[in-house]
Amino acid sequence: MNRSLFRYTAYLQLALAILFACGCAPTQPFFLNESPDLEYYLNSATGIEYPDVDVESLPDTTQTLRPLAIGNHDYQFWNLPLEEAVSIALANAKFFVTTSGIAEARQNVSDQFISGTADQFGSIYDVAIQQSTTQSVPLTVDGNGNRVLPRGVLRANQVGGVEDALSEFDAQASGFLNYSNTDRPNNSPVAATQSDDFNIQQAISKRTATGGVATLRNQLIYGRNNLGEIAPNLRQVPSDYTVTIEAQVQQPLLRNRGTLVNRIPVVLASLNEDISIAEYEIQIRNLVRDVEVAYWDLYVSYRNVATSIIGRNSAIATAQFARLALENGTGTRQELAQAVEQYYQFRGLLESAIAGSNLPGQDRQGVYGAERRLRELLGISPTDGRLIRPIDEPTIARVEHDWNESVAQALYLSPELRQTKTRIKQQDLELISAKNQILPEVNLSLLYRWVGVGDTLGPPSGGSAPPVQPGSSALDALTSGNFQEGAIRLEVTPAPFGARRELARIRGAKLRLTRERANLQEKERLLVSRLSDAVAKVATHYQLVQTNAQRWQAAEQEVEARLAEFKNGRSPVNVVLQSQQRRAQAQIDYYRALAEYNKSLNFVDYLKGTMLANNNIVLREGPWNKKAYWDALERARERSAGHKLQYGVTRPGVVRTGPLRDAASAADIIGSGTMTHGETMIPDNTFLNDPNDPLGLNLEPYRSPVEVDDQSLLELGDQPADLLSPMNAPSLESVPTPAPPLPTPDAMPNQTSTGGPSRWQSAEKIRPSEVRSSTARSSTARSNMIAPAGYETRSGEPSSYEYAPEPVRRIPISQ
Repeated sequence: MNRSLFRYTAYLQLALAILFACGCAPTQPFFLNESPDLEYYLNSATGIEYPDVDVESLPDTTQTLRPLAIGNHDYQFWNLPLEEAVSIALANAKFFVTTSGIAEARQNVSDQFISGTADQFGSIYDVAIQQSTTQSVPLTVDGNGNRVLPRGVLRANQVGGVEDALSEFDAQASGFLNYSNTDRPNNSPVAATQSDDFNIQQAISKRTATGGVATLRNQLIYGRNNLGEIAPNLRQVPSDYTVTIEAQVQQPLLRNRGTLVNRIPVVLASLNEDISIAEYEIQIRNLVRDVEVAYWDLYVSYRNVATSIIGRNSAIATAQFARLALENGTGTRQELAQAVEQYYQFRGLLESAIAGSNLPGQDRQGVYGAERRLRELLGISPTDGRLIRPIDEPTIARVEHDWNESVAQALYLSPELRQTKTRIKQQDLELISAKNQILPEVNLSLLYRWVGVGDTLGPPSGGSAPPVQPGSSALDALTSGNFQEGAIRLEVTPAPFGARRELARIRGAKLRLTRERANLQEKERLLVSRLSDAVAKVATHYQLVQTNAQRWQAAEQEVEARLAEFKNGRSPVNVVLQSQQRRAQAQIDYYRALAEYNKSLNFVDYLKGTMLANNNIVLREGPWNKKAYWDALERARERSAGHKLQYGVTRPGVVRTGPLRDAASAADIIGSGTMTHGETMIPDNTFLNDPNDPLGLNLEPYRSPVEVDDQSLLELGDQPADLLSPMNAPSLESVPTPAPPLPTPDAMPNQTSTGGPSRWQSAEKIRPSEVRSSTARSSTARSNMIAPAGYETRSGEPSSYEYAPEPVRRIPISQ
């Protein structure tokens, strides 16, 4: 025994040693016709791959030109009116590159649009998408072909479009074919049961507007078994056909009964479309508002360029006069250097006014940036060889709004308020649906059936063979009408004891309805508050336009007086330079106030809901095909030929009051706007020193525009170079200029002379100690004078300049 155990143990050890020597590593299988090219093998499960999508890019995307910048001024002016700009934006709009809401100033959403999805932004397809939205749950039927109705409360966010909601009332056909074979032994002296059964059912079922279901059903049943062989007296024929035609009506008596509850999904879907249409109107309105704001921003950018040119040219003239004074011994190098610094300051402002800059205190967009922003809204290429130039001048007319009329128009025409009122109507319908669910579910079912049984299916021949006899026909028995059946069924399912879920649902629907009504009241209050602020800003901006106009005139007079004193040696150059800066600031502030005044007028129309009408923009449904109009006419004739049911009531009731009316009817619909809460507090005479100026601030409003020496943008030149140096810049004639023409920025000397000392030095390089006499002062001035290219100095040597960067003396941070 021990020897056998020892032998088996040795065998086991040997087997384990062989197993461990071979190892458990798997081996690759062998394949016939194996190729070394593993083209179908991927050695990674995750990677960055490009989608198989081919969408043709727009020509405005692929054919855009080099962007306009300081080194690229290759363009022609495109004189664009505001009305045409709005028309182009609406024609090209597929997506609205704007935001919702009624904010007076909205951010540029181009960056968010690039990284966002189509659902995050409004488009021209949204209304049609809402109309074609469908639910994911299909129409269902039970085993008898009856429609299975949806259960539970209805919510506005659970329904699709109107067509999807109406599809619940479409007729649904169904059918099945069934065959079964039985061969089963019995636990009895009777032999095994053998049978063949065949069943065909066809049904059509339709949901009615009152909540019921009407079903028409046909069944064909064929049966054959061996009962006749086992017991000959049990069957007349070995096989038989049974044909039935059934009509069934199921009607709820309490819960889900009536047209009011069953039409709620259709009305909710229709109201969802109204909300989508209002959102579309909001996006169109915001786009038009953004286009007009961008248009006036571009106008201000052009004016900023013209103002910077005037300041630069004035700095040139002042610096040249300072040079002449230095040559004559009446000036100092500090005055010359300060005038040079002023020139570079205005030059930097001009460069940022043209191309934009992110440096603090400078124009962030410039003409080129503002023009690109407008092009984004217009839906055109960022650069196409043209530079948009606004040719519509902003209005300077004084506009006063009737307050009560403005409030009535805002409360009636605002699409945001119309959206909220639509949601209130939806909450009303949801509350009706919630209340209906607390009722007991009592359903009445009525069934009527015609039956025919025969030995053969056979066509109805009118034969005299009795039913279920050899040679009888099932169709004959069916059409004879001798065999009819009926059934009545009443189902009662009350709400659960306590009905806590149903009562909580009703309470939640009431709270949501109350919240929506409170939301409407708060929106109306805040809208009137925003309208009040906008109307007030109209008056404020008009006042600032006139104030800055007078400030501009005063600054012009100051510059003329300071220059005259400087020429006579009675005023230092820094005073002249400061006055020129104030004049430039006063001029640009005037144009900014003028643009803001026009923006404020537009914003008041924006809040009142009259902006689209004032721009002759009307939203209408597009054309249908001819077959649709033909069908509509047929339906209209059909309904007009019918008889109106006396004392009939349409349920649900009225959810709309008709088409949206114009602004002139707003006061009649909303009301006169008289105060209903509290009384107006009028200060008595103890608070008034002057009835026209109760605060004693001397802030009398302007009643007429203040005239300014202004020119339109078209008068500043017709060539691209005129943007940089217009020959007839406003108020330029009041600045004393030398004989040579004023240079453009490209021709301004900002580099060193070829083969000579630097003609441009900073104030640190010009030291007073270096000037020993009037002769030396004049010599030094000649080598550092300011002159345009090609202008000859008094020594008769023409000045020449290179375009290389000027070295700047920098001090390390460690020092």
